[in-house]
Amino acid sequence: MMKQSHLHKEKNIVNKGQGTERSIWHKLRSMLFDPRGLSGKLLLLTVLFVMLAEVLTFVPSVSNFRFNWLQERLTAAQIAALAAEAAPNQQIPIVLRDQLLKTARVHAVAVKRNQTRYLVLEAEMPDMIHDHYDLRNTHWSQLIMDALKVFVAPDGRAIRVIGRNALSGDDFIEIVVDEKPLKAAMFQFARNIALLSLLISAITAALVYFALKALLVKPMLNLTSNMVDFSRNPEDPRRIIKPSDRRDEIGTAERELADMQKQLSGTLRQKNHLAALGLAVSKINHDLRNILANAQLISDRLGTIEDPTVQRLTPRLIGSLDRAIRLCSDTLHYGRAKENHPQLKHFPLHLLLDEISESHSLPVDGEIDWHLDVAADLQIYADRDQLYRVLSNLIRNARQALEEHRLTRPSDDPTDAITIKAFTKNSHTVIELSDTGPGIPPKAREHLFDAFQGTTRRHGSGLGLAIASEIIGAHGGSIELMDRPNAENGTVFCIQLPNE
Repeated sequence: MMKQSHLHKEKNIVNKGQGTERSIWHKLRSMLFDPRGLSGKLLLLTVLFVMLAEVLTFVPSVSNFRFNWLQERLTAAQIAALAAEAAPNQQIPIVLRDQLLKTARVHAVAVKRNQTRYLVLEAEMPDMIHDHYDLRNTHWSQLIMDALKVFVAPDGRAIRVIGRNALSGDDFIEIVVDEKPLKAAMFQFARNIALLSLLISAITAALVYFALKALLVKPMLNLTSNMVDFSRNPEDPRRIIKPSDRRDEIGTAERELADMQKQLSGTLRQKNHLAALGLAVSKINHDLRNILANAQLISDRLGTIEDPTVQRLTPRLIGSLDRAIRLCSDTLHYGRAKENHPQLKHFPLHLLLDEISESHSLPVDGEIDWHLDVAADLQIYADRDQLYRVLSNLIRNARQALEEHRLTRPSDDPTDAITIKAFTKNSHTVIELSDTGPGIPPKAREHLFDAFQGTTRRHGSGLGLAIASEIIGAHGGSIELMDRPNAENGTVFCIQLPNE
């Protein structure tokens, strides 16, 4: 029983080992050759092109081998002819003649000298001459055709070959030779060259394949794998590709892909932020409207009090509550496709600025001065509530920046100031709002009017300037950040609104 258990364990170990080997082999095979992927296609094309190149060199090689083989027969025949002509009275014994023809491996040798053709050596001739070849002025294409013809020619053929006589001054030498030895030698040479070509093809294909795989295919597979992985969770910054140091097209593609993924990831996070913000506002909107409605009822009762201060402040308090209730009813206008269409009308700008300065408790004695350079008769054409939101947001930002800046400045520095100028220029009303604070960092300037990106404060939402830009754009105007003259510190916003 124990022996069977031991054998069963050994069998499981062997099966696991074989399974691991098969798994490794499958992974290696899929990595090296996947007919559906770039690797498999690259391998097939590499082998195909290398084999095509070998075929193009194989045919000329076989043709050159046949030419050299026939030239060797002509040279051997020339030597035999010289030996025969050196015999006394040019008469040689039959045994010597046969030996010379056997050594040259020909049936007969003839030379042409002084326009006369001489038969120098002759043995038993074949019944017929099947073909004639002249090697003196044959084109390379004809040599290739003649070489290929040998492979398909029937056995037992005899051919006549003519070539130049390089050993004497004869015009040419002519031999009759069996084609069977030539055919056997060509088949042997073809087998050898074919095996060598296959070996060279395999080595070359492997080198080219692995080189291209490392330089091109592997980086492309990494790009593809990263894009698939990134698409599963675009908001995860860890899935953004890390570009390599390559300076070629692959490196450019990696860097461009990384930039695109960063932008897409940031956009998705921003949209999720907007969705979360809209959900949070929708939850508190109902209760906040009820609270503001109760505060409005209380403010109405304050209007019955005859105290002069109460009578002066109550209308402004009621106006602020009305704006807050309308703002809650809209449930954060920025979450919509666009702001409500502005209700345009003419009104005095300085009265709106006075109301805003009082709501922000400006000026602050000994800390922040308030300078207003606006003519009393200057009328602006805009939606009063929406322009109130824009200017109130800009002034709030300026005051917060000055208060934070004041904490890091020496106590004997001059008082900070917020200055507003307004004037008419080219059928537009121009409003310039400036402060003497530290200014806006260059990094924040790049996305100053983009939601959630233009804030310069640690806990800022980044929505204020985006909303201001949308409102001014709906008025047909523009808002931009201006540079301070003479490299002074501070911030200057310029708003332009059409007069009609």
